[in-house]
Amino acid sequence: MRRSLLLLTAATTALVLTALLVPLTLLTRSHAADRATAEATARAQWVAHALGPALATTDERETAEQTVESVNGKDLPSTSLILADGKIIGPRLGHGSAVTDPVRLARTGRAFTYETSSGGRLVLVPVQGAKDGTAVVQVTLSERQLYAGTLASWLVLAGIGVGLVLVGLLLADRLGARLVGATRRLARTADRLAAGDLTARAEPEGPPELRLIAGELNRLASRIDELLTAERENAADLAHRLRTPVAALRLDAETLRDPDEAHRIAADVLALERSVDDVIRKARRPLREAPRADLAAVARERTAFWAPLAEDQNRTVHTTTPDDGEVPVPVPADELTAALDALIGNVLDHTPHGTAFSLTVRRTSEGRAAELTVADEGPGFPDPGAAPDRGRSGAGSTGLGLDIARRTAEEAGGTFETATATPRDGGARVTLTFPLPLTPPRAHPAGTPSAPPAPTC
Repeated sequence: MRRSLLLLTAATTALVLTALLVPLTLLTRSHAADRATAEATARAQWVAHALGPALATTDERETAEQTVESVNGKDLPSTSLILADGKIIGPRLGHGSAVTDPVRLARTGRAFTYETSSGGRLVLVPVQGAKDGTAVVQVTLSERQLYAGTLASWLVLAGIGVGLVLVGLLLADRLGARLVGATRRLARTADRLAAGDLTARAEPEGPPELRLIAGELNRLASRIDELLTAERENAADLAHRLRTPVAALRLDAETLRDPDEAHRIAADVLALERSVDDVIRKARRPLREAPRADLAAVARERTAFWAPLAEDQNRTVHTTTPDDGEVPVPVPADELTAALDALIGNVLDHTPHGTAFSLTVRRTSEGRAAELTVADEGPGFPDPGAAPDRGRSGAGSTGLGLDIARRTAEEAGGTFETATATPRDGGARVTLTFPLPLTPPRAHPAGTPSAPPAPTC
C-alpha cells in the first residue's frame, strides 16, 4: 500500500505540475522576448534622439560614428545607423543591400519591430531632421539575445517542480508509513488473538476507518474472552457434578465384602476422582497462560509409572532422553501425560506379552523441534502409512488413544506420524514432533502432575 500511495502521489503531482509549468515556460519565453525588445527599442530611441541634431549638418559624421560605437559591445544587440544615401554607420549585417523593405518603411516616419526569418528581431526607429533625408536606427536582436535568461528561468521552474514532487513524496511516504504501521499493528493484534492471547488489544490509531476496525476488534476480543470464560466455567461445573456419583461409587466400593476387590475398585474410583479434578483445573486454566512442560521429564516419569505393569507382562522398556537438560515443549503437562499414557497403553494392550518397547526423546538436527518416539517390536500397524481413524480400532478398543496423541502434537504446532519399523520384522513406531520455544524456559512447577492420572487407552 505504501508503494502504491507513493506512485499515485508521484503521478498526480507530475500531472498537476505539467499542467502548470508548461504555460509558465511559454510565459517566461514570451516575457524574455518582450523584455529584450523593450530594451532594444529604448536603445534605438536614445540613439535616434542623440543623433538627430548631429545629422542636421554634414560636419557631425564623426560624432554619429562615436555615438553608434558607444552602444555596441560584446553580447549587446547590434546597433547600426542607415543614412539616407544607404551608407551604414556601425556593424553591417548580411551581404546584400542595407536598404531593405523594412528600412524603407521606417523612412516614412514609422518606428516598428520586425521578426526575421532566423528567429531574431529587428527594431527600426527613424531619425528625423537629417540634412540628406531620413536616417534609420536599426537594432538587431539574435535569437539567443532575444531569449536570454529563458534557460535559467526554465531550470528554476524545473527545480521548483522537482522540489514539489519530492515534498509530495515525502508527505505521502510519512502518511503511508502511518497507515501501513497502524495496519500492521492491527494485524499483529489479530495474530495474537488467533494464537490464543485474549489479552491482546489494538490501539485505535490512524484514519477513522482503522480506528473503527481497532475498536470493533477489541470488542470482538472481549466478547470471545467472555464466551470462553463462560464455557470453561460450564465445563468445570459439569465436571464438578460428577463428584457426587463418584463419591457414591466410592462408598459402595467400601461396602464390598471382598477386601481385595474393594481395594481395587477404590483405587480405580480414586483415579477417576483425580481425573475429574484435572478436568476442572484444566477447564478453569486461563487460555492466556503459555503452557510449557519438560518432555524428557514427563517421558521418564510415565515410563516409571508404567514399569510395574510392563514388568508383570515380561516386557523390556528402554527410555532415552537428552543428557543436556530440559526439553521444553509448548504443551500442558497434563495433556502431554495423557498422550504418553495413550501411546504406552496401546503398546501394553495391543501387543503380545513379552514384546519390548522404547521411548526416545531427542532434539532435531536443526534444533527447532523435539521428537518423541514410542516404538515396539510387535506386529505393527495394519496400514503402515496411516494410523486408525478416530473412533475406529481393529483391536476392540475405543480407537481414541492415537487421536489424543495426534491432537496433542498438532494443537501445539507439531506433527504426528505412524509407521511400521520393517516390513518383515514388524514393529509399530509413533513419532510426535513439538516445536521448541525461541525463548529460554521460565521457572515453572515440575513438568509432571503431582499424582498420575488413570491409564488412558
